[in-house]
Amino acid sequence: MMNRIYLDNASTTALAPAVFQEMTPYFMECYGNASSVHGTGREAHRALDKARKRVAAALGAQPQEIYFTSGGSESDNWALKGAALANQNQGKHIITSVIEHHAVLNACYWLEGMGFEVTYLPVDRWGKVDPAAVEQAIRPDTILISLMTANNEIGTLQPIARVGEIARGKGILFHTDAVQAVGAVLLDVQALGVDLLSLSAHKFHGPKGIGALYIRRGAKVQSLIHGGSQERNLRAGTENLPAIVGLGKAIEMASQGIPERTARIAALRDQFILGVQQAIPEAILNGDPKDRLPGNIHFTFPGVDGEALLLRMDLMGIACSGGSACTSGSSEPSHVLAALGQGPLLSRGGLRITLSDQNTEAEMQEALQALIAIVRDLKS
Repeated sequence: MMNRIYLDNASTTALAPAVFQEMTPYFMECYGNASSVHGTGREAHRALDKARKRVAAALGAQPQEIYFTSGGSESDNWALKGAALANQNQGKHIITSVIEHHAVLNACYWLEGMGFEVTYLPVDRWGKVDPAAVEQAIRPDTILISLMTANNEIGTLQPIARVGEIARGKGILFHTDAVQAVGAVLLDVQALGVDLLSLSAHKFHGPKGIGALYIRRGAKVQSLIHGGSQERNLRAGTENLPAIVGLGKAIEMASQGIPERTARIAALRDQFILGVQQAIPEAILNGDPKDRLPGNIHFTFPGVDGEALLLRMDLMGIACSGGSACTSGSSEPSHVLAALGQGPLLSRGGLRITLSDQNTEAEMQEALQALIAIVRDLKS
């Protein structure tokens, strides 16, 4: 079997061995239900509390403000639908952007069917929302603003702290989808001014199928899953203890040494981008050249079929993607690239390369040479 180079870390990351090791006892040894009052249940509850404290510490939040979910999509849906339904007596207007993840966009479409109005803000050529446009879009009946911290396709970082100031000044709930940002940039819910924040463990070397939603104390959010009294009566269902333990360990590890780790990743990113631009001058770099996730590289290559490029890269043993894994297999052009002004042909031809701290300089050089050769061959 060929040595594969994995450069699709925005889709998912490898489970860290230390995370797996910490999860293991909770499958067969400490298997109690955290809601049970006996010793086995109390042991499980202590592990639940420890994980909740770890997540809170990573975000600058309080443990009682952290609610465990099944992942980023549930967290986004809960934030949007739960906040909208709980506050609809104050208004039915929501503000978001055209380049949000489909977990947010599709939740907004659902809410429109329930009688809510949604303003979808445009972005500039780099994929960034203008805070002034957010402020201008606010109406007397605006109850929620939702903007992602970092775009999952092109990596652009949004001015979340500035929008947080605007939302706080107007008394409007503010949600951010930080699924791509946790572990990649420093996050503090107090500094950002957010009331709701979504995250997912498998984006930072944790297990799949587990995430969390930060809900600022006092924010009104309605339950979506009804049943038992788990998660302080807001999210029913027996907790997935092994995965929650894994989330807690993964976010603790991801939050340590962010400046040093991301500086190394960003250096590899910039070296790769420069190599592409020097060898293929017509290549279009998508996303903000500087204000972007440290591990995100996204190009479109005029005259090159994106699907053919991906298949050729895969045959060379290099795993990357065209965009969001949640829309892979779709024949529709990228809604993110379309929002940047790229036509249907270009917006079907994006190539996303995303790094983690496990990638090496040698891997990046090998991937760069392969990409250059494949693009030149396809163009010829």
